[in-house]
Amino acid sequence: MSDVHVRGTAAARIRVVRPEELDTGEIERWRALRARSGAPANPFMEPEFTRAVGRVRTGARVAVVRRGDAITGFFPYEKGPLGHGRAIGFGVSDSQGPILDREHALKARELLRACALTGWEFDNLEAGQTLFVPDAAEAFASPVVDLGRGYAAYETSLRARSPKFFRTTTAKERRLTRKTGDVRFVFDERDSSVLRTLMEWKSAQYRRTGRRDRFAQQWIRSLVRQLAAERAPGCSGVLSVLYAADRPVAAHFGLRSRTVLSCWFPAYDTGFATYSPGLILHLRMAEAAAEAGIGLLDLGRGAAEYKDALKTGELRVYEGSSVRRGPRAALYRLGHEPSRRAHRFVRNRPGLAGHARRALKQVGRFRER
Repeated sequence: MSDVHVRGTAAARIRVVRPEELDTGEIERWRALRARSGAPANPFMEPEFTRAVGRVRTGARVAVVRRGDAITGFFPYEKGPLGHGRAIGFGVSDSQGPILDREHALKARELLRACALTGWEFDNLEAGQTLFVPDAAEAFASPVVDLGRGYAAYETSLRARSPKFFRTTTAKERRLTRKTGDVRFVFDERDSSVLRTLMEWKSAQYRRTGRRDRFAQQWIRSLVRQLAAERAPGCSGVLSVLYAADRPVAAHFGLRSRTVLSCWFPAYDTGFATYSPGLILHLRMAEAAAEAGIGLLDLGRGAAEYKDALKTGELRVYEGSSVRRGPRAALYRLGHEPSRRAHRFVRNRPGLAGHARRALKQVGRFRER
């Protein structure tokens, strides 16, 4: 596609391509810019994730930004009707934003104009993304587990911070072992049948809790299968499984770089719920990750008791949209802001949020009848 000269930054040219059209030199430049960013090496920000989305989403695009002969940035996104843009893999990607040189000199609306976008929506914008953070409507905590000093140090701190959680979880693992005779853990399982089982468990969990079943969407199932086979250093699929008597009882599929494991899809066999196999799995996963040289587990945005027990700290992610001026932008705001405000209203009122969760579970019970 032809270059677009960006007004206000005369030296900048932007070329919009499909992810598969990026050449080897551009991929290496992406990785180099990302490595110099100083941000955690989140695999969702790597070119492999964008290219995988490109194979399952026809609207996936990448803006390649140049100043002179040098590439100064990449902006992965998805383009929909009327120029409506979203973060690449929107709805399942846990870290989002452009990959830019610190001296890029771009402005958000100039970039959107060059990409023919009326707006760009994000729900997990990475902290430090100065180009789009000013347009965020709300910030969220993404709990993390710091394994930089090794698992033994983490376990010591976990015993001190969450003694009941640790004591109860390890006791349940011993009970599970006595019940089944053998409990084992595989950090990087390659059996595709277990991945199918995990997706079935997760779909049932979504239905049970009254939430939208992500795995009912073909593109998400295809994306996960593709990433399960990905083995790039910066973005590799990892299927971790807890077995009891050679039967999978809990599993998790996530993405890892050399130093970060981004937790994504955990689920378990409800027939073993009394043993909390998902919690056992997370402790085993933290231990194995530390042994593999991973220094950070990103548990992902969203409140959960197990995250509060496991976490050692938090990152920030942002939700919102960057919108250009014009009639289409007004339509965009009308279509999105009321829903976002309603969700925020409920989240900020614990009593109302509790009622909402109970209502969702009631919907889930009706679905299962």
